[in-house]
Amino acid sequence: MKDSTQKDPQSMSFLDHLEELRWHLIRATVAVLIAAIAAFMAKEFIFDVLIFGPKKADFPTYNGLCNLSKLLGLDESLCFKELPFSVQSRKVAGQFSVHIWTSITAGFIAAFPYVLYEFWKFIAPALYDNERKTSKGFIIICSSLFFLGVLFGYYVITPLSINFLGGYQVSKEVLNEFDIDSYIALVRASVIACGLIFELPVIMFFLTKVGLVTPEFLKKYRKFALVIVLILSAIITPPDIASQVIVTIPILILYEVSIIISKVVIKKEKQKLQKTA
Repeated sequence: MKDSTQKDPQSMSFLDHLEELRWHLIRATVAVLIAAIAAFMAKEFIFDVLIFGPKKADFPTYNGLCNLSKLLGLDESLCFKELPFSVQSRKVAGQFSVHIWTSITAGFIAAFPYVLYEFWKFIAPALYDNERKTSKGFIIICSSLFFLGVLFGYYVITPLSINFLGGYQVSKEVLNEFDIDSYIALVRASVIACGLIFELPVIMFFLTKVGLVTPEFLKKYRKFALVIVLILSAIITPPDIASQVIVTIPILILYEVSIIISKVVIKKEKQKLQKTA
């Protein structure tokens, strides 16, 4: 039985749904803009600490790799003293443009839970009471996975990519002097891509709910999923085996978790059908 306090979606016209969606999108956009303004005002922290943090040799990831190297008896082979590249702005409005778009990206990341909340409020009236109760943790789970992916992208993918690409040279005659747009695009892609990839279990949950995938399907095509994961790893990481393995492992774990979630969903659906039979 649907919640009687909610307007029946079946009684709403197509235009009513569009109007409802428009207001949800407006509120989500306002939340992102408010967070973006806060990020814009915190310029020093966003750029000097966060954006250019992985460029510094004392970044936590580099310190961790250095300590691991010493622990394994590899001397200082994984220790980084200096990253041999510089970042430049080659356009008149380059730095201001980067400031604006980086603030919007930071605003989206910070406001992600509220964006999910607005999405949830839009689809919730179409759900039955039992579906709404079992999905109460939707926002918390999705947000947690997204932020976990963002942290993984920032502390693992970004420094590995910057270290590899920033120090790579085809010849000593060529200096690595990157444009600020290129540098920030690398950081942004690593962080956002990992944040979205970590939503895989949630995506599989909904695909199972609507009957598009099953545990058997996921198991059957596991080897094809492995190929896709390797391709994704190659896209979002530098072209070295170690980095791709580091990215592949958590994604494969998420895939296996998705199979378990799919099993649970199918089991509950069968129990529900048995009760109504």
